[in-house]
Amino acid sequence: MARKAVATQASTQSNIPQFTPEQDLEAYREMLLIRRFEEKAGQMYGMGLIGGFCHLYIGQEAVVTGVTMASEKGKDAQITGYRDHGHMLVMGLDPKGVMAELTGRQGGLSKGKGGSMHMFSNEHRFYGGNGIVGAQVSLGAGLAFAAKYRGDNSVSLAYFGDGAANQGQVYESFNMAKLWKLPVVFIIENNKYAMGTSIERAAATTDFSKRGASFDIPGEQVDGMDVRMVYDAAQRAIEYARSGQGPYILEMLTYRYRGHSMSDPAKYRTKDEVTKYRQERDPIEQVKARLLENGVQTEEQLKAIENEIRAIVTEAADFATNDKEPDPAELWTDITISA
Repeated sequence: MARKAVATQASTQSNIPQFTPEQDLEAYREMLLIRRFEEKAGQMYGMGLIGGFCHLYIGQEAVVTGVTMASEKGKDAQITGYRDHGHMLVMGLDPKGVMAELTGRQGGLSKGKGGSMHMFSNEHRFYGGNGIVGAQVSLGAGLAFAAKYRGDNSVSLAYFGDGAANQGQVYESFNMAKLWKLPVVFIIENNKYAMGTSIERAAATTDFSKRGASFDIPGEQVDGMDVRMVYDAAQRAIEYARSGQGPYILEMLTYRYRGHSMSDPAKYRTKDEVTKYRQERDPIEQVKARLLENGVQTEEQLKAIENEIRAIVTEAADFATNDKEPDPAELWTDITISA
């Protein structure tokens, strides 16, 4: 189904944008794939099959799913930080290639040399996976500059977290993006804790949607746990940027269920807090409930989808476990050596 083929309709009762059955089903599949993939990645990390760092996207699935549904796949560029596996899956990258990169195998998206934080696909217009906090914001502005220079009518979607939002280069990028009216949407995934410090302890102002105010960049806060709200806001922001008006900021109020990385026990928050989000705000369960309540799917049909997704993830894990490691000669490819 075309990503923008079906328009969102406003509810006359609650002012919450409504999805068609097709949109709900698409969102459910995409978010469930991310969830099951990330759960498997966590298991494989615990087994020692994944080295280095590994940052999971569990809980935040609605953000990249809603934004990507509102974008033009294959045309609009996306770039993010190191919590990047979900972004690649929703953009259509092969789960086997993503998982094999995590395990450092030759079939990985970056031939096993990038790992969790550094993989990309020019074919799909996904530009990382960037390990330096906040670096993707200036690179995202650069992608928007290239789009405007070439006149290809594409938009750059630059994701970063509430922790990265305090980096200086972010504001340099805001200034240039507005000055040159670059077609970029800055998406702040505010999961409340950055690396482990709450936003209240790290930021003088916690409404990140206003961070572009001094540059005259419009912004809005969005319920990042509801894929419908994400999609609705992303449509507005992307159209604004594509029409030549310049950058737009979306602050996605979301929540990660796991620690910052696999080595983080997340003792800086209570179990009750995490449980409350899981039970009351889970993005996947919200869509599942609508599919059942509206008679779009039965429990049996949803179970079939679950089994299908699990099979995809299992296949990816098997491939990533049994694929060959890169040849040592790969150390000298895809690099530039200067005298």
